[in-house]
Amino acid sequence: MSDSIKYKVRFSIGAKLVTIITILVLISLGSISALVSLLVQQDLRITAEETNFEVNRHLANEAEYTLVNMRANSLAIIQTINAAGVHSYLADMAVGFYFEQNPQIAMLAFTSRYESKQILVNEQFFLLRGIDSSLVDSYDRNHREDLDRAVGGETLLLNATPHFVFPMLALFFPWHEGSGVVLFSSTAMNESFGFGTNQSFLINNAGDVLIHANNELVRTGANMANRSFVQDIRANPLPNLQIIYADEGERYFGAFTKLNLGASVVITSIEYDKVFEGLFETTLRHVYLTIAVLSISIMFIYFFSKSISVPLKDLAQAANAIEGGSFEVDLRSKRRDEIGVLTNSFQNMGAALSVFGKFTNKDLAVRAMRGELKPGGLPKHATVFFSDIRGFTEKSENFTREFGDEAPDKIVFWLNNYLSHMVECVEQTNGIVDKFIGDAVMAHWGTAYTSGSVQADALNCVKAALMMREALLKINRERKPDDLGNPEIVIGMGINTGIVTAGQIGSDLRMEYTVIGDPVNLASRVEALNKPLGTDILIAENTWELVKEQVITEEMPFEVRVKGKKKPMRVFAVVRLAEESGGPNTLEDVRKLLGLKEPDILTVDKNGAEDIDFNEEKYTIGEQIEGGNDG
Repeated sequence: MSDSIKYKVRFSIGAKLVTIITILVLISLGSISALVSLLVQQDLRITAEETNFEVNRHLANEAEYTLVNMRANSLAIIQTINAAGVHSYLADMAVGFYFEQNPQIAMLAFTSRYESKQILVNEQFFLLRGIDSSLVDSYDRNHREDLDRAVGGETLLLNATPHFVFPMLALFFPWHEGSGVVLFSSTAMNESFGFGTNQSFLINNAGDVLIHANNELVRTGANMANRSFVQDIRANPLPNLQIIYADEGERYFGAFTKLNLGASVVITSIEYDKVFEGLFETTLRHVYLTIAVLSISIMFIYFFSKSISVPLKDLAQAANAIEGGSFEVDLRSKRRDEIGVLTNSFQNMGAALSVFGKFTNKDLAVRAMRGELKPGGLPKHATVFFSDIRGFTEKSENFTREFGDEAPDKIVFWLNNYLSHMVECVEQTNGIVDKFIGDAVMAHWGTAYTSGSVQADALNCVKAALMMREALLKINRERKPDDLGNPEIVIGMGINTGIVTAGQIGSDLRMEYTVIGDPVNLASRVEALNKPLGTDILIAENTWELVKEQVITEEMPFEVRVKGKKKPMRVFAVVRLAEESGGPNTLEDVRKLLGLKEPDILTVDKNGAEDIDFNEEKYTIGEQIEGGNDG
């Protein structure tokens, strides 16, 4: 028997459902996230640029206002001193009032065409901050050139913090009679510029950092003139503009406003990534949400697919079992969906096939279903077997006489029990039950499939016959002596080997796999010889030649002729397998074991009964042959 065919599933239903749901979730949530991110990114960019530009303009206005007021107040006190006289009481009063109203001013110095340079120091400023006021003199000496430039009409804004080690700016400005310079604290401006997420700073025309949230840059007198974005700003003719620039590997949203005073520039920027930091976090949350939804979906689909794939796997296994010839499947389902209907239908189909398998040779049906049995006949070197119950007609009449109307059920039950054991012996030895002819069994070996050789097939047939002998002995021992519903069974078995025609024979409505040919007829006639010769298993010479080394036999000492054969036929009784021990050693032992009588040649029926299938005598037994040969 061939094993059931195994089909591999490349992609399970669960895997397909999970893949589909994964793709749908990723596409849907991914598209939504991408669209939202794009729209929000645009809004964030617009908002960031507007906010950055607004902060820049506000700080620029504030710086411009501070510087303009600083210059205006300084010009006012300079003109007052010049008008009142440098050393006049009124000038002293004006200077005191000036420093009182402008406490952030540390020093005011100016020159004129008519007067020498005047330096006014706010001692209170230096005292409160712990700064040495003498630093004013050194600063003045170091920046005389800048004061001269102011005389020439330039307005300069310089970083004085490195000199005084305190946040201070120096504003050099011209006036109509000379130039002036005012030193003042930039603390207030630093506080304004350092507020919020937007980073703002002030640089002068030379690129010096004047105001910056990073005080270290101001303290060390950092210069940004070589930065590409500063150069771009300086080269741009527009007074203010929004830009995106890169600096030290980072991208920034930027805005700049050029001041009218001191050729300084207020630059406000915010890191590009900071603008979208919230968006990135939102996108990340969307990713987490997608993963969560996807995980839940996969779990749901997994359990849902189990409710489909598990029954389908059971159906697939049942289909493999049926394809392999096992029609008895247990698939009953209480589901009321399509799977349940399919499962129960499959169960019913298996039950129907199981019943069908009892009316035909199940293995042949499976092989035909697989296409392993082709239409038409093929020559096969086969071994054919026939068996028949002795006295079956008389036993049937006894059933009718003893059980009346119940006789059919009784005899069928008795016969089915017997045939079940016989069929099992055939199938265990790789044979095929061809048909049941009433109580007779026809089987063959080496037809639909073979054990590898003609000798092996013939030996398997003989083994099956010996197994039937043992099975009958057991059945008869276990029966009750007076059980009329289970009478003793004695059978005769005939075996012959030869070339037969094997194939599916019948019509479009009904077909059966069988064998035909002279070896079949001869096997039937050999079986009929058992009764007159007092044997249970007889094999023709064709079979004996194949198994004589493995089987102990005794040749029948009678001349046997069959219809159509010119020469007498040699027939051999099977004793046992040569490899086995402990069984009968002679035909006489077999007869004693089975309760068979040795035939009397004088009383035996030498003319066989007429064969109803072929309308001719089955055999003719001649005179006893002197010295019959043992196998």
